[in-house]
Amino acid sequence: MATSDFVLGGLASVGATLFTNPIEVIKTRIQLQGELAARGSYVEPYKGVLRAFITVAKNDGMRGLQKGLTPALYFQFIINSFRLSIYTKAMNMHWMHDKKGDVSFGLGLVWGAVGGIVGSYFSSPFFMIKTQLQSQAVREIAVGHQHAHKSMSGAFREIYSTGGIAGLWRGSLAALPRAAVGSGAQIATFGKTKTLLVEYDLVTQPTLNSFCSGLIAGSIMSVAITPPDVISTRMYNQGIDAQGQGLKYKGWLDCCIKILRTEGIYGMYKGFWPNYLRIAPHSTLVLMFFDELLDLREKYTPKLVHSS
Repeated sequence: MATSDFVLGGLASVGATLFTNPIEVIKTRIQLQGELAARGSYVEPYKGVLRAFITVAKNDGMRGLQKGLTPALYFQFIINSFRLSIYTKAMNMHWMHDKKGDVSFGLGLVWGAVGGIVGSYFSSPFFMIKTQLQSQAVREIAVGHQHAHKSMSGAFREIYSTGGIAGLWRGSLAALPRAAVGSGAQIATFGKTKTLLVEYDLVTQPTLNSFCSGLIAGSIMSVAITPPDVISTRMYNQGIDAQGQGLKYKGWLDCCIKILRTEGIYGMYKGFWPNYLRIAPHSTLVLMFFDELLDLREKYTPKLVHSS
């Protein structure tokens, strides 16, 4: 049962990523735009979400909007397999319930964070390569450090040849706060909202309940995750020296301090709107797909067991 939860969580996220990856490309580039530069002192090739879409399509072609899709699919499958299977286990074992038997928002935060941290660590190489591929652009609209990867497999070979296994997990610890905050907020909000919508007889139809709960959870998540997401994007995309050390940032805290000093709080929320436009529908689709897949499993598993 735990294995099937793991697989279903991954499949749910893959389906959602196919739709939301173009917004992720835009988000990544806006977050890298004007890196460590004061607001108003740099050229902005990406001005607003809609104009950014047009800019990418015009300069990189329509395929440019799906850059990094392959590692994004692997990343989402791995991180959500852990997140959603741990969430389901915690919910079924009543680890997310208080003494009265009600779903606890606080315990949801804890188990959501645990799932996010575990999934984030194991999927870290794919997140790094996804970020580096998505930032690649023609010279006229290039932002951030430009890596020379031609493909996901080529990126793995290049990174491993220069940094070994440690190189593939570079920046993984810096991504853990992003995963803990984002996943904790999403999972806690989703579980509690589903319960409240049914309890107050607001949305009782299962699919619609999952949709509404996922949308609310995604909205909360986008507000919480954007600052640590900016830091993760900068850490993963920065170039490295001959010793494998980052050219701009020494670590998560150093990155945070440098952004606040040079770009202000605005820098920590770069890419908020594309982040929101990606996370809200992505979260909605992932959580809705996951609930639907769980329902399908419950519907057909007894038949399979009986027939065997």
